[in-house]
Amino acid sequence: MNLYYDNYQTPLGKMEITANQQAVLSIHFVEQTKKVKPNAITEAAKTQMLQYFAGDLEQFDMPMEPYGTDFQKQVWHALTSVDYGETCCYSDIANIISNPKAVRAVGAANGKNPMTIVVPCHRIIGRDGSLTGYASGMDKKAWLLNHEANTLF
Repeated sequence: MNLYYDNYQTPLGKMEITANQQAVLSIHFVEQTKKVKPNAITEAAKTQMLQYFAGDLEQFDMPMEPYGTDFQKQVWHALTSVDYGETCCYSDIANIISNPKAVRAVGAANGKNPMTIVVPCHRIIGRDGSLTGYASGMDKKAWLLNHEANTLF
């Protein structure tokens, strides 16, 4: 399988996109980037990500094939129902997937999300409104939530 890579600088640091010939496989924050080898899919995803950071895009539209278990994919799909500028908690996602007792498993799947920002795991907060863990760091989560709150159209 041919893999393609692109990266870009954001206000939060470097991000990297990995894709195959059909879809984006991952988007995440990185310290070190791979050698750039873009294709049309990585270029389109990069454009959308830059528009998001500029405050000009609320809804992503890109083909995605994140690697994960069926349960993880179910959780990630449910996360995409949390609108820009909105938040919810793990139990809300567990209810969306009709598995209300899977709150901890939802949290674990959330932490394994390979599509940072596009699958908006940063929009999941504690039931009491507090910020909860974020694989990319709490500072990034707080920034993303503030960015979305301040750029609502």
